[in-house]
Amino acid sequence: MEITFYGVRGSTPCAGESTSRYGGNTASVVIRNGDDDPILLDLGTGLRYFGADQGAGSQLRAHALVTHLHWDHVQGLPFCQPLLLAGSTLSVYGPAHDGVGFAEAFDELMRPPFFPVTRQDLPSEISFFTIAEGVHEIAGAKVTALEVPHTDTTFGYRIERDGFSVAYVSDHQQPVDGESVEPGVLELCRGVDVLIHDAQYTPEEFERKPTWGHCTVAYAVRVAAAAGVGQLVLFHHDPSHDDDTIDRLFAEAQETGRALGVHSIAAAYEGLSITLA
Repeated sequence: MEITFYGVRGSTPCAGESTSRYGGNTASVVIRNGDDDPILLDLGTGLRYFGADQGAGSQLRAHALVTHLHWDHVQGLPFCQPLLLAGSTLSVYGPAHDGVGFAEAFDELMRPPFFPVTRQDLPSEISFFTIAEGVHEIAGAKVTALEVPHTDTTFGYRIERDGFSVAYVSDHQQPVDGESVEPGVLELCRGVDVLIHDAQYTPEEFERKPTWGHCTVAYAVRVAAAAGVGQLVLFHHDPSHDDDTIDRLFAEAQETGRALGVHSIAAAYEGLSITLA
């Protein structure tokens, strides 16, 4: 199983020399496993670079697990080059929102006057499926979807295949006490080989935005410690954090990890690839 990061930012894409090392595209992670269809985790602006990696004129057959419909997690869909080709297929899975089906909710985002075309205008075959909490078989993998605290209905995912496991908790509202972890989050993360987790805020930023749906880097480490994960990958970097800031937060996370027994921590950057074998 290979995990590749194409977009690692949260909230909005950012570009410039100060973010060149970690990258400025929003949430897009791809899991590949041999000849199986790839599983895409969210459809942020990094998806454009995944599409470019497929090669000019290449068709795509893939499955996407979308956590929620905030712009930074879906706005890459119409810019993925293979999806502009007839013959490509993408099956997209995500939660209902306030009783509105996943496809219907998405279609409210990708339509005029907010965007010039609809998903139905794309020549590829894109199918949307509303899924409930629970265990699903997708692309030959066991996928567990459970709700994660955020500002709107949001799923976290656990993907298991061939004895390996990955948890993806991209957006996670830190609790007031900064220590407790929701049982559903623990269920998703417990004992996974790799946990990809929201690490957007410094403590000072969290104080200013305590209900904006995210957590501090230190809390991400606490979740990893409570769940006993193999490796923690810090993800969903704040767009205001330049490379030097992420370097500093990463170093602090490693120090916190040593104190809590989390000994393998990485800070996600565009192009990072992790192989589980």
